[in-house]
Amino acid sequence: MACQSASMRWVLRGKIHRATVTENRPDYEGSITVDADLLDLAGIWGGEKVLVADITNGARFETYAIAGERGSGTIALNGAAARLCEVGDLVIIMGYELTDKPIKPKIVLVDGRNRPAGV
Repeated sequence: MACQSASMRWVLRGKIHRATVTENRPDYEGSITVDADLLDLAGIWGGEKVLVADITNGARFETYAIAGERGSGTIALNGAAARLCEVGDLVIIMGYELTDKPIKPKIVLVDGRNRPAGV
């Protein structure tokens, strides 16, 4: 019998969809600060690399997540990333996993105050 090797792929594991940018802090150490409740719901860890897509202006960039105050609704762009989005922009924050099997992503929809919608 022939041996088949597993094919590893980057697959979406979790995302926070249509979050509103609440702060820009260009002088802060680079990253994105996100309400810790939203990170938990999406399965994204503090320190994890994330892809951010700005729905408002089309910018896409990678950075890492920092857990912000729980229940605050904070979505703060820090350092160089703060130059790519404006307060009020809508963003998608995505975490990926390298796996050899399909996985079901955790998708967190939020309202205009960055509170989980429908929860």
